[in-house]
Parts: sequence; structure tokens; C-alpha cells
Amino acid sequence: MHANILRAAGLALALAANAARADDAQVTIKNFDFMPMSLSVSAGTKVTWTNKDGEPHTVVSESGLFRSGALDTGASYSFTFAKPGIYKYLCGIHPKMMAQIVVK
Repeated sequence: MHANILRAAGLALALAANAARADDAQVTIKNFDFMPMSLSVSAGTKVTWTNKDGEPHTVVSESGLFRSGALDTGASYSFTFAKPGIYKYLCGIHPKMMAQIVVK
């Protein structure tokens, strides 16, 4: 009986981990662009930006809601979007790099 409880608990943890991963989204920084430039997600989604350029970049919200430090090659930054809205952001080092997250 205890083995069944442990198996059920393990299955519940695995399902919860998969659900959490399903709510995550990725943005790649490469060739001095954010890819995708516009990303639509649901409220509660964690977005992770990963720098794949040879130069450092930042992720800076135009409204001041979030701001990463300088991300060297391979470094990442994450932010969870709690409320619906359109969140425009840019690279503070290269301000011509602009994109947005649309939260539904």
C-alpha cells in the first residue's frame, strides 16, 4: 500500500513538473535580434531569454517592470508575466533591438 502511495506521489510530481514546463516560453537573442520579436503567452508564463550572440545584451522593459543585467554568451534571464497586457522591451546596450511579449 505504501508503495502505491509513493508511486502516486511520484506521478503527481512528474505531472506538475511537465505542467510547469508547458507554461514556460523561450526567446533567443541572436544576430542582434530577439527571436521571436513578438511572443504571445498566457498570464503566469515564465519567459526566459538566452543570449546566443557573441556580444552581451540586456532585456529591459520600457515600463520599468523588469531589467536583466548584461547577459554574456550563453547566459539567460527569466521573468514571469502575471497580468495580461503588452510588454515592450529592448536591449539597453543596443536600443534598436526591440520586441514585445503579449500576455493574454
